[in-house]
Amino acid sequence: MWKLFAKYMSVGIVNTLLHWISFSFFVYALSCSQSFANLLAFLIAVSFSFIANAKWTFKREATKTRYFLFVIFMGILAWLTGYIADRLHFPVIVTLITFSFISLTTGFIYSKLVVFREKI
Repeated sequence: MWKLFAKYMSVGIVNTLLHWISFSFFVYALSCSQSFANLLAFLIAVSFSFIANAKWTFKREATKTRYFLFVIFMGILAWLTGYIADRLHFPVIVTLITFSFISLTTGFIYSKLVVFREKI
């Protein structure tokens, strides 16, 4: 279990870099709201994360159904984190750190138990 989590976390590091860079670009260069920027950045990073975790971490086929399950669930978390951050006027860095932690922990559990389980 810990080896699996370590693989998931290493993919997550690259995913997080993609997410943070994209998020910053949307907020600072394009003046997007945090909720919209967080959702867009998530969509950019999630494709890499999904394929890498399917092939390397969980050794499962990267199907459309699995992708859909992962993107919808994690996309809702991304948007919700940004929405709450907008309403509470969180600094951008707080939003990024909060979502990174939420997506790492919740994403691993959801991926293991739902998205990449044996039969789907």
